[in-house]
Amino acid sequence: MEVPRLGHNLTSPMSPCEGMIKNLSLDGIQLCEREGNKSQDSGIVEMEELPVPQNIKISNITCDSFKICWDMEPRVKERITHYFIDLNKKENKNSNKFKHKDVPTKLVAKAVPLPMTVRGHWFLSPRTEYTVAVQTASKQTDGDYAVSEWSEIIEFTTADYSTVHLTQLLEKAEVIAGRMLRFSVFYRNQNKEYFDQAREVHGNRMLPAVKDNSGSHGSPISGKLEGLYFSCNTEFNTGKPPQDSPYGRTRFEIQAETLFNPKTNLYFGDFYCMYTAYHYVILVLAPQGSPGDDFCKARLQALDVTNNHFLTCTLDEEAGDGALVFRHAQDVILEVIYTDPVDLVLGTVAEISGHQLMSLSTVNAKKDPSCKTCNISVGR
Repeated sequence: MEVPRLGHNLTSPMSPCEGMIKNLSLDGIQLCEREGNKSQDSGIVEMEELPVPQNIKISNITCDSFKICWDMEPRVKERITHYFIDLNKKENKNSNKFKHKDVPTKLVAKAVPLPMTVRGHWFLSPRTEYTVAVQTASKQTDGDYAVSEWSEIIEFTTADYSTVHLTQLLEKAEVIAGRMLRFSVFYRNQNKEYFDQAREVHGNRMLPAVKDNSGSHGSPISGKLEGLYFSCNTEFNTGKPPQDSPYGRTRFEIQAETLFNPKTNLYFGDFYCMYTAYHYVILVLAPQGSPGDDFCKARLQALDVTNNHFLTCTLDEEAGDGALVFRHAQDVILEVIYTDPVDLVLGTVAEISGHQLMSLSTVNAKKDPSCKTCNISVGR
């Protein structure tokens, strides 16, 4: 059975698999299934001995692509017409167990010069461990294929979102951010024991902790950036922080200027939702020159503190006394990560009058991969 070439009849009605193939970067890539050590696909035979790919190398890894190359004997290069690449998530080594049964994992590519790029956001996700093995193949005059043994299995991990991907998320978030409302304090809710420990163990300070895995799977700050979560959203009718919180009934409040001022850099971190109508934007506040600032400069999109769609700090022109005015976006829930320790003496600690709404917690919350508002065309 002849394996059709990529691009064949692309203007005619396509199956779901054919439509997905257009996302791959290699001309001639097609898909079929792999079972066992040798290929069992119809139309593939073992007519001649072909060299097994040796010394496989993976390079230029992004969140949805990688380059692959291997050693080949020069004397047999002209006999090789195709490469078969078997790609699987490491935690699932059975190549036919995919969410969508029509999406197999073996990529069939024309024999192009190595290294070659494999790209496809629908089968490659960021921050994910994969295994890959390779076969060489020679297409025969009757349409069948002679194939080599499968190579050794190589493991690799895809990368985080790049600044290009984060910019795409930023632009999507800007669309729904809404108008800007004034606020005056940042606040952080925890249980009473948290603040007792800060006083008794940590010298009256709240210490940064590694960010959890909430939000986009490809976020470069998850599991890496250290900081303290703060909120700043206010109730529309009162202009004050809400009296309910998912994180505890004890609240630390601090004047906005203490954390956010002209000596603070602001970064966009993520945009996501949790299968609800609410959308969350993660921002990072980092004192200039701090370790957190250095981390963010290399990975995140910096925002103008005086002019952006989410969180601003500007001079109060009416007062004319150098006072600062702070505003937050109305239509998204902001999660603000401050990257330095914060001394409790800089604010106040008190119990809120509302409830602890555990169902609204975003701790390790998984992003809804089907939401068109907050997803981009790379691995979720």
